[in-house]
Amino acid sequence: MRQVLTLFVSTFSTLLAIINPLEALPVFLKMMEGESADQHRQIARRSCVYAALLLFFFLIFGTLILRIFDISLSMVRIVGGIILIRIGFELFSGSSSGSLIPTNKAAQQGDIAFVPLAMPLMVGPGAIATTLGMTSLVKHSEFELFSFFAIACAILATMLITYLCLAYAKNLFGRIGPMGIDAITRIVGFFVSAMGVGLVFHGVIEGLQDAGMVQTR
Repeated sequence: MRQVLTLFVSTFSTLLAIINPLEALPVFLKMMEGESADQHRQIARRSCVYAALLLFFFLIFGTLILRIFDISLSMVRIVGGIILIRIGFELFSGSSSGSLIPTNKAAQQGDIAFVPLAMPLMVGPGAIATTLGMTSLVKHSEFELFSFFAIACAILATMLITYLCLAYAKNLFGRIGPMGIDAITRIVGFFVSAMGVGLVFHGVIEGLQDAGMVQTR
């Protein structure tokens, strides 16, 4: 059961670092400019529900894909690690995800809770890769059902934290400020890159072991 707890902590910390709700605060406040506090909370709640449903979709769909096509854990780790490294470098270099998010009124005619807040601001390539990577761990776990439940709980916990950050975005942004958010984003980017390197390293080692090029201890 310790493996299940470790899986929950790993999934929660990685998803929270990648989604990084603090980085989304300026974008969210810009898009909700002129709206009431109740409207802020309503949009925040809907966007987090959409994001959770999307992650659950990839969790279930990823499990089916891994089982049907027998995709090895090493492949998932390497690809997911490469994506995390790229996202981590972008965060560390200060490339704001908000530059890809339309903030003009003409672009907000649709449901902004789904696009762009839930996707791609919350559920982007990094979150999808993390979910698929953790799904591959479920496949190789002896506590499969509990491991699946742990990942689901980690997704819900991440969305709860994200909702609280967005619902009280004005207060958080006022206390932390742009410079504080920028510093936190760069620190998060560094650790996301480190997680990606770790995934690639373990994926390569496991792939070489599966090919018989490296002996297992």
